[in-house]
Amino acid sequence: MHALWITLALATQSVLPTYRGFAPAVSYRDFAERARAVARRAPLTCNTSRRTAQLMECGVVIRDPNDSASFYLSAYILEGRVALLSFGDSGTTRLVERMQRELTARFGPPTVTGAGTWEWSAGRQVARFNWRGRGARRWVFLEMRDGAILDSISKYLPRKR
Repeated sequence: MHALWITLALATQSVLPTYRGFAPAVSYRDFAERARAVARRAPLTCNTSRRTAQLMECGVVIRDPNDSASFYLSAYILEGRVALLSFGDSGTTRLVERMQRELTARFGPPTVTGAGTWEWSAGRQVARFNWRGRGARRWVFLEMRDGAILDSISKYLPRKR
């Protein structure tokens, strides 16, 4: 019953719930403040696009103080707002199972969109969990994106002649 309620609530929302204190569409300032607060060792590093100052790529290794989970967090910032977040980690099948439980509890039952890929959506925002493996190793990625913000990138791309 709890999972059904989460699914219905998510379907009527236009934004995804936060994940580890991060969400797409927030301001760069809010993102950077949270990222710096949970940075593991190295500082948050951001690089501006060669084509436009309106696009930045940022990255940092974070450690969540609630459960000590560690991820490489990257973000694309477009016009001062988070367009896309990506959380990456590696481990064993236990990591995949833990994230599957955690994400299902947070976002509700997933839509399976392919082998090793689950997806949730709320309005124009999408969260996609993907895992791959070789032998006992597993690589996991959670991507959260805001379609409305990503649509605005087209004005910075070169025009076709």
